[in-house]
Amino acid sequence: MLRPGGCPLGPALRRRLQAAAVLQWVFSFVGLGPLCLALWALMLVSRAWLVALAYVAWLSWDRETPRTGGRRAAWVRNWPVWTHFRDYFPISLVKTAELCPSRNYLFAFHPHGVLVAGAFTNFCTEATGFSRLFPGLRPHLLMLPCWFHIPLFRDYIMTAGLVSSDKASAAHVLGQAGGGQVAVIAVGGSAEALEARPSALTLRLRDRMGFVKLALEYGASLVPVFSFGENDLYDQAPNPRGSGLRRVQDWLLRRLGLAFALFHAHGLLPFRTPVTTVVGAPLPVPQTTHPSRAQVASLHQTYVAALIRLFEEHKGRYGIPPDRHLVID
Repeated sequence: MLRPGGCPLGPALRRRLQAAAVLQWVFSFVGLGPLCLALWALMLVSRAWLVALAYVAWLSWDRETPRTGGRRAAWVRNWPVWTHFRDYFPISLVKTAELCPSRNYLFAFHPHGVLVAGAFTNFCTEATGFSRLFPGLRPHLLMLPCWFHIPLFRDYIMTAGLVSSDKASAAHVLGQAGGGQVAVIAVGGSAEALEARPSALTLRLRDRMGFVKLALEYGASLVPVFSFGENDLYDQAPNPRGSGLRRVQDWLLRRLGLAFALFHAHGLLPFRTPVTTVVGAPLPVPQTTHPSRAQVASLHQTYVAALIRLFEEHKGRYGIPPDRHLVID
């Protein structure tokens, strides 16, 4: 790695840059939203109040953008900071099959992990070469709708390709004529984040049928994606199901839709653990505008089998013992 002037960076400086890149990303998850909201509120009570009100008016006009493909910016996705972020772990992307750009795809991402680091790096930046590996495809990572109501923050996250996770948003992506669109869904969601800890292999998937129904409604090819090492980045405070902490977390999850995971590693810095996101072969899905429960259940069963097969075929390369298997919950 070179300095801007052409001189190589030393190992110590590289590690500091990597740590700084990761810290800013973690802060964007846990603190940037509230900071943006506070900044807008301060503008509202300052001499810049007209600017704050003008922004609200524009926000009202622009409110549907997170549901209609977002507003990505290639220069943000290519920021040098993301290469430092990638190298901290490191994170890599593996393709196992060709994906035709004339079709639309639904990438089902597993596991969620604490902060979906693999999904963000691989699908919201070009640090691992998504566009080179999958030419002609345009990924959109779906994120909880509540984040797109925060002034300023919403505009920042959309530049990386994040869009709202409500059905209208996913339908917009998968319904685009001409193909080339990818909706990336962390299927386990916030509930699975509360299970994320080193060596965990439990997936919240048994009753998650919505993504399968969506693929059927729009005829989008269903692609299993497994991110090896995703759960190994952070540990959590002990929160077994039924414990007092877990009951509070589950209550907050039901009320607010957010997982308040008490995670830790090196402070807020995650462990330097490799993360390898493996994109499986697509399952062809016939378009069925009004799929029956039986059709959804059948495709879901086929999908789970494909995901397990993908995991079993690749687990040995990433340090998972032969006797460890996925637990579908």
